[in-house]
Amino acid sequence: MLVYSGDKKKFVEDVNSNQIEHIILSEFKRKLLKRPSKSEIRSWKNSMQYMFKVIIDPEIPQDAGVSIEYTLPLTNNRIDFILTGKDSNKRETAVIIELKQWSEVRKTEKDGVVVALYPKQEIEFNHPSYQAWTYAALIEDYNETVRKEDIRLMPCAYLHNVDADAAINDPFYLTHTSKAPVFISSDARKLAEFLKRYVKYGDTDNIMYRIEHGKIKPSKGLADSLSSMLNGNQEFLMIDDQKLVYEAAIDLAHRAQKGKKQVLIVEGGPGTGKSVVAINLLVELTKRELVTQYVSKNAAPRAVFSAKLTGTLTKTKINNMFKGSGSYIDTESNFFDVLIVDEAHRLNEKSGLYRNKGDHQIKEIILSSKLAIFFIDENQRVTLSDVGSLGEIQRWSSELGAVLHTMKLTSQFRCNGSDAYLAWIDSTLQIRETANHTLENIDYDFRIFDSPVKMREAIFQKNAINNKARMVAGYCWKWISKKKDKDAMDINIPEHQFEAQWNLATDGSLWIISPDSVKQIGCIHTCQGLEVDYIGVIIGPDLVVRDGVVMTDVSKRDGGDNSVKGYKKLSKEKPEEMAIITDRIIKNTYRTLMTRGQKGCYLFCTDRETREYFEKMIELSQQVRKLTLEEKYPGLNLKILPVQEVKPFINSVPIYNLKVAAGDFSDYQEETDFDWVELPEHIRVSKDYFVAQVIGESMNKRIPNGSWCLFKSCAGGSREGKIVLVQHRDIQDLETGGQYTIKEYHSEKVAVDDDNWAHSKIVLRPKTSSLGYKDIILEPHQAEELKVIGEYLSTLS
Repeated sequence: MLVYSGDKKKFVEDVNSNQIEHIILSEFKRKLLKRPSKSEIRSWKNSMQYMFKVIIDPEIPQDAGVSIEYTLPLTNNRIDFILTGKDSNKRETAVIIELKQWSEVRKTEKDGVVVALYPKQEIEFNHPSYQAWTYAALIEDYNETVRKEDIRLMPCAYLHNVDADAAINDPFYLTHTSKAPVFISSDARKLAEFLKRYVKYGDTDNIMYRIEHGKIKPSKGLADSLSSMLNGNQEFLMIDDQKLVYEAAIDLAHRAQKGKKQVLIVEGGPGTGKSVVAINLLVELTKRELVTQYVSKNAAPRAVFSAKLTGTLTKTKINNMFKGSGSYIDTESNFFDVLIVDEAHRLNEKSGLYRNKGDHQIKEIILSSKLAIFFIDENQRVTLSDVGSLGEIQRWSSELGAVLHTMKLTSQFRCNGSDAYLAWIDSTLQIRETANHTLENIDYDFRIFDSPVKMREAIFQKNAINNKARMVAGYCWKWISKKKDKDAMDINIPEHQFEAQWNLATDGSLWIISPDSVKQIGCIHTCQGLEVDYIGVIIGPDLVVRDGVVMTDVSKRDGGDNSVKGYKKLSKEKPEEMAIITDRIIKNTYRTLMTRGQKGCYLFCTDRETREYFEKMIELSQQVRKLTLEEKYPGLNLKILPVQEVKPFINSVPIYNLKVAAGDFSDYQEETDFDWVELPEHIRVSKDYFVAQVIGESMNKRIPNGSWCLFKSCAGGSREGKIVLVQHRDIQDLETGGQYTIKEYHSEKVAVDDDNWAHSKIVLRPKTSSLGYKDIILEPHQAEELKVIGEYLSTLS
């Protein structure tokens, strides 16, 4: 999209008449359908005066093309000023000019980054030369017209208010200034000479029009370079179900080119290889000339994976393929062939620094692409603003008319391939009950330390092997060293003479792979979606154990932690709901931290009782006695299959013990979270069947106490008069001890309008010959939260 287009003659007239900023503003609103900021309007008024003084040079032809505010393909970034024409050899050329109104600039130690000095603050920006040449690189990589018609792109930068060039032209930035020279206030004549060198003749062939309307297609060089980086790279090899998901996604990508919009949801827990599949798809789909981007809300995975892929390609060419989840606010429908969303559980509703831009990130991603792929683990939602869920993706897919597909990654490649360790973590943190209460026979190095100093020493030893050990902590300490005092120690545990800094601001999102960063401590924001061999975790005061109960306290989080920003206000409005949400966020955070290590996790708790709890859990793991099947499933006369014989939903179905199934049955669970039972020969296995024991006398007219019964997961439809297993937070069933019950379902409905109805009341009725059992009555406001887990089919034994 191009806001202003004309030739030198028209541009000079518009500036001379003092109308240039008004014309740009009018076209901006007409074409981009939004209003720019006041500062942007001021920049047009000021900067165009300076460009006028430069191109007024009579040797720059009157019919040279002038373009202002050109939106780059695949991004929301815009090029400030472009001059088009032909050089002395009649080669078509577009000179890209990045304009800045800064008055003073300071050098940094970061590649391609400078600090602009303002009266009351200092702000880091990309070096303008870096901006200019990367813009040119993006156009060359994706604009087929520029490549085929050999249109030369010449980038530069003009800082018309800067008087001294020592910082902006420091040799430290030579990599960038050599590709895009930077001109300051006193260099106006030099800039004019630069322009005349490349635009000696006018633009008589609509160069900018052809660039603007050129076909967007990745170059072969880009695709080939990407492919060569993956060849032989062990980190990105795919096996087992990873390959199945990969092939299915490629098939959908081609199907989406011909027909309806497609959405693929890929569920997978920690270490199942979601990111490995995502990176392989990015490379392969680009190789197949499909416009593809890797998307994540969290900056760390983008930074780390782009760094690992940077080889023969420049960092910029790679970075153009890795984008934040808020990049698609203004993207036209189906512009991208494929968008691959990693860590989709971290998506937000709104975008921007203040979360006030756009509509909904999931909606925008699906709208912007022909195929949207979402890699998701709902148990890794760790902030109040995380809205990425199966339900939300399904809802937007339906509303936008996309064909929805779902797949799962189950093979475990982290934690030494142990699903059992993940199940033990969930049980120990009391996130959900699992069948795994032991670390017995788990080939994973899990240790508890009574001193953070000793744990750090152990991590240092492991890191000396291959630089793949790091320490992380809950966000319970202020990040003082970021701005106030760079030498300050952020994390202090005085009783252990321990102090450390949070990850250095200079390392940014690359902390987890920076060579010397083992001395610093990372947090959820710099490690989620990534992994090391050994992880050392400090559990802070936001999670403690009292009398065997894992308790969380969000007030112990540092006030600068954006993951729980706004919880105080929400706690006043909905205290019970917010308590549940923040509890889950804190537990999910530590679950995520404790599953970053492929080979081992070392743990230190700042609270003594909490430390003793984990030590006790390990002791219990070592002492636990395996229950016999008769003890575990009393009265069952069906065969429990050994793990090696299990073919889920082919020769067996899950069997649950309701006394320990206090979690949500719809939560993603691994196959090792429960046993699998063989059904009688006359019953055909179905993927929505499960077996559970009914305890108590409340349904004894239909189901004898202690019976093992077959249930069918409820997908919808009428339940009137059926016996169902339901869950509701207001139910406390004395027989199961949980927030669910088995009863006969009845509902009363009222018409809302001609096409819709609502529950006026739901009655859960016992069918018993025993006294003392009453109907459970749920009013309309309670009925909304009722979840029907399964429909009773038959008694098995």
